[in-house]
Amino acid sequence: MTTRHPGLSDDDVARVRDALGAAGYSVDGIRDLLGARAAAALDRNETTPGRLAVAGRDDPPALLARLWSLQTPAERRLLERVLPVEPLLAGGILEASADGDTVRAVVDIRPYADDAGDWWVVADLTPGMDGQRAPIPDDHVLGLNAASSTLAQLTVRRPVERALDLGTGCGVQSLHLARHSARVVATDVNPRALALAALTARLNGLADVVDLRRGSLFEPVAGETFDLIATNPPFVVSPGGTHVYRDGGLPGDEISRRVVVDGAAHLAEGGLMQSLANWTHKRGEDWRDRLGEWVTSTGCDAWVLQREVEDPAEYVELWLRDSGEVGDAGYAQRYADWLRWFDDNGVEGIGFGWIALRRSGAADPAVRIEEWPHAVEQPLAPAVAAWFDRVADLRISDDALLAARLVQADGVVQEQVGRPGDEDPEHLVLRQRRGLLRAVTAGTAEAGFVGACDGTLPAGTLVDALARVLDADAAALRADLLPRIRTLVQDGFLELAAP
Repeated sequence: MTTRHPGLSDDDVARVRDALGAAGYSVDGIRDLLGARAAAALDRNETTPGRLAVAGRDDPPALLARLWSLQTPAERRLLERVLPVEPLLAGGILEASADGDTVRAVVDIRPYADDAGDWWVVADLTPGMDGQRAPIPDDHVLGLNAASSTLAQLTVRRPVERALDLGTGCGVQSLHLARHSARVVATDVNPRALALAALTARLNGLADVVDLRRGSLFEPVAGETFDLIATNPPFVVSPGGTHVYRDGGLPGDEISRRVVVDGAAHLAEGGLMQSLANWTHKRGEDWRDRLGEWVTSTGCDAWVLQREVEDPAEYVELWLRDSGEVGDAGYAQRYADWLRWFDDNGVEGIGFGWIALRRSGAADPAVRIEEWPHAVEQPLAPAVAAWFDRVADLRISDDALLAARLVQADGVVQEQVGRPGDEDPEHLVLRQRRGLLRAVTAGTAEAGFVGACDGTLPAGTLVDALARVLDADAAALRADLLPRIRTLVQDGFLELAAP
């Protein structure tokens, strides 16, 4: 592995920070500068509309957009009016042309934002711009991407004392964690990632909050526990890739399994771990059984949600494109070797999703393993937090649940499905307009029960009233509805009313 460690002094970091702020180098600033068409094209790694948008302009936002967002050279004499160019050259962030008249970015500094404010993220330049392909160095540090955005929107944002950003990469998750954590530990096995993550933290004034440590998986935090662990580990399932940002160096989906099992041991009481992951679908085996073995061994409440399943050939093509290996001399052989490895190991598909654990201390941990490829409301973090809260609330007896008052959750609607003109609908569907946007088919009694839940009467009283209306045996209806009521509460269709 190469060791390319760009760096700046504290004074120079402060000068760069002030310069970026003064130039209006922000997400909104760049989008306003480029316009909707060019900004959308840039999201697709196409710079031509953006270059046309800033052509002939030498104002500070245009110069910074040209340098970093568009990854094109900028005139040094103009850039020196905006940035401390000399320290950036000396620190390996910029590189001058042979004649010294222009400079180009070697390292990316990209604006980033959430609802609470703006940041800058330091990472390696985005590969594959404008369709160009070249092999990516093994120690490449990814910048902002779809996976990092998914994890950021998934991670619960409640105040905690200690958080762990496992496999920090460019440090983007640490920025989010620092908003609600007194202390953030960020780890990575890649020295270059730690160098860039350090610049990200320092550039955003978080050097005193983020503790960066080098090492594989949980080695740097041996014996420590955390209130929150957020991780997008190198989970790609391969026979032995060497790209540190995606390949964990372990066979199959072992890296994902270890993150789950070992991560649980580093959770404080009540602590939550949230991880993106890949897992294999093997011939003759239900993937839920494999994931079930992973999470039940932790003793934690667990929610596993599969978002998609990739065909092995498509999976290989995806990751060979990702690393810029398409079209080179060894592409066909690497493709064949990878695909043959899948066949030899009985892999019929690769699942992608997320795994969340909470150390509840319960003797009967709740485990939910499901597939949900449909649209969800983003950010999903409130729904994740609420699911674990409801799991804890439901650790009550059947008698206690029947004595509880329930209310319909916000955004739940009932739909009737059937042929136009039919007297009775074929199906009653309960649908959420918030969170996971679930939809479930309900029977008459179930739909009637949910419709009656306004928090005024105990659940048992409502069931007995339904039994009279439906001319059903009350005891039998209670036995039939109770497990479904628990599921409706766990899934967020119903909530326990406040005392």
